[in-house]
Amino acid sequence: MALKATIYKADLNIANMDVHQYGDYQLTMAQHPSETIERLMVRVLAYARFADERLEFTKDLFETDEPALWQKDLTGQLEKWIEVGSPDEDKVKKASARCKEVAVITYGSSVDEWYKRNSKLKTLKNVQVWQLSERTTEAIQKLCERTMQLQLNVMDGEWTLIGDHAQAEIEWTQLQ
Repeated sequence: MALKATIYKADLNIANMDVHQYGDYQLTMAQHPSETIERLMVRVLAYARFADERLEFTKDLFETDEPALWQKDLTGQLEKWIEVGSPDEDKVKKASARCKEVAVITYGSSVDEWYKRNSKLKTLKNVQVWQLSERTTEAIQKLCERTMQLQLNVMDGEWTLIGDHAQAEIEWTQLQ
C-alpha cells in the first residue's frame, strides 16, 4: 500500500516593516512521504518571502513538472514560479520562459556545488536564487507542528520566525 501525505496547517502572521507588508495567511501543506521536515519548513519560508493571497502550494513532489509554489493571475496565467531545493537547470529555464518571476529557495551543504554546476541560471534575468543558511534550516525544524501558529517579523533586513515553543533567526543570502 502506498504511503499517504501528512497534512500540516499553519496560521502565518507576517509583519514586514521593511516593505510595509502585513497579513495573515492560513496555509495547508501536504508533506510527501519522502519529504523531510526541513524541506516542509523551507516551503513555509518560501511562501513568507513571496506572500500573496494568490500564492499557493502545488502538488510539487507528487507532480514533477510543478514547482513548490506558484501564483497565477486572475485569468489563470502563471506569474510566479517558486522552486525549493536544488532543481534541474532545464526546469528553471522552462519556468523562466513561462513566468514573469521565478525564484529558487535553496538550502543544504551542496548549494555552492549546485549553483556552479547550473551556471546558465545566471543568464536568466527574471530568476532569483536565495540560499538559506544551515543554521536557519536547523532552527525552523524546531517550529514544526501539525498545527502551527507562526509570527514572522521583518525589520531592517532581519527576519525572525516565532512559534509557540521556539523562534528562529532567518538568514537569507541572495545568490542571484
